[in-house]
Amino acid sequence: MVDIEDLKSRFLNLEFDRSDFEIGVENALTVALRTGETRPEFTDPEHADFQATPAMLASLASGRHLPIDFPNLGGIPMDGGKAVDCLRPVRPGTRLNGRTHLHDIYAKSGRSGRMIFIVSRMEIYAGSGEHLATSDSRMVIREKPET
Repeated sequence: MVDIEDLKSRFLNLEFDRSDFEIGVENALTVALRTGETRPEFTDPEHADFQATPAMLASLASGRHLPIDFPNLGGIPMDGGKAVDCLRPVRPGTRLNGRTHLHDIYAKSGRSGRMIFIVSRMEIYAGSGEHLATSDSRMVIREKPET
């Protein structure tokens, strides 16, 4: 059985990846329209407040999902979902830098056994250093039953 407290003490809040991004106008518009967005600040590039949608920000991915020395937990990994907190508008054409760290590790037990949740957080900054958004990605690993 994986020791959650040991993983937390060794890996939480340590930056393990940086990635640079630039969202183009066409990409931002395509994501907005394909996800059913109707507000003009997301669908009209001529709008004074045109910006990327949270869905576009959720699609940004760092080069690594886990720290290089994170142990293999075995089990069956699954995507546990994503959440984006937009702090400031992200304008297409802005150079962005994503800084990734593990934000939380926890376990829950259910009918199928224990599941480990790993929350990887990317904080998204403008080239000027302004914090624009935070994107959390959850990985769920169903532990293999002990035999």
